[in-house]
Amino acid sequence: MTRPSRRIAAASAAVATAAVCCLPATASAAPAQGPGRAPAPGASFYVDLDSKAAHQAVTDLKAGDYTNALAMAKMASYPVAQWFNGTATPQETTSAMADLQSRAARQHQVPVAVAYNVPGRDCSQYSAGGASNSSEYAAWIDGLAKGIGNRQTVVVLEPDGLALSPTFCGGTAQQQADRLAEINGAVDRLARQPRAAVYLDAGHSGWQNTGTMAKILVDGGVNRAQGFFLNVSNYQKDADLVRYGTQVAKCSWYLTNTPGAVADDCANQYWPQADADAWYSAHVPADAALPHFVVDTSRNGQGPWTPTATYPDAQTWCNPPARGLGTRPTADTRTPLLDAFLWIKVPGESDGSCTRGTTGGIDPEYGSADPAAGAWWPAQAHGLAAAASPALKFNLPVPGGH
Repeated sequence: MTRPSRRIAAASAAVATAAVCCLPATASAAPAQGPGRAPAPGASFYVDLDSKAAHQAVTDLKAGDYTNALAMAKMASYPVAQWFNGTATPQETTSAMADLQSRAARQHQVPVAVAYNVPGRDCSQYSAGGASNSSEYAAWIDGLAKGIGNRQTVVVLEPDGLALSPTFCGGTAQQQADRLAEINGAVDRLARQPRAAVYLDAGHSGWQNTGTMAKILVDGGVNRAQGFFLNVSNYQKDADLVRYGTQVAKCSWYLTNTPGAVADDCANQYWPQADADAWYSAHVPADAALPHFVVDTSRNGQGPWTPTATYPDAQTWCNPPARGLGTRPTADTRTPLLDAFLWIKVPGESDGSCTRGTTGGIDPEYGSADPAAGAWWPAQAHGLAAAASPALKFNLPVPGGH
């Protein structure tokens, strides 16, 4: 066999492995799912065997790019959230969700679903859109919930829905009230599904002040949900996110249970850590029932981007260069309050047509126009895999890790 032939055989085997590596050998190999809403530490999250990364592996293989074919096959072996963007009717959404549930059940896995259709989403920026009004949104959420049925499902409810709600981008008081009512309604409807773990948007550690975020979470219904999510489509480091999430959870309890409490009372992520810890020890009981959270680690392996050039608006959140895949998805976090590390943002999908505040429609970091928000970007997918931290390996069904 010639050397190129050996490469083709090896890459072909890698792509095949991506299609089967995450299925248990038998039904009995799947971890048992206990009662309740949050994923158990042994939970196996749903791996899409027909993902964009899997298709990219085949494309790279056909092009003779064996290095990237292998990298994409590895990336495709990990679970990534499935996004529901409101492009279908409520009835079609029910069918699409039910189909996801069937595929996940066949693989003995727990699906992670993103609901992304709130009216006025993304403050009318790159991912603008959503339902046209509150009634339409409620009907769509009802359709989504019906498709979930009684299956265990992690629901990531409206990225940017609270941290970037109308009050933070020039909206009116009525628009903010509508947003909070929409999120509360969605929490209550989804909670009727007995095994749906619903998480609300809490931005990330480099954004809203702890107290500000905790207050809007309380107003949005976090005390009736499983908790909140952090870092969707962003790049903050795990340690900073866990610290921030723990503060937000404790501040939420404080605001809910302390007469006269206001958001500015809470110690925040900018306090010296020892001082913040002391404040929470004094104001939140050690046995307090706190909301839990999940963290998106799909692109934070290298942490946030620090520009090396000066731009009118660096847009550090928008397709920053030289980032990498982060901590692999798992519910075995061994961290209080942290239910799971997840890949929520699909790695390899663009954040939008970033220009860094310059004119001409070109992203100066790449010297070309970025794809539209949500579009697959092979170069970005390749870069994320190459810079993964830890280094990317196949997700094999081996007990105790990846």
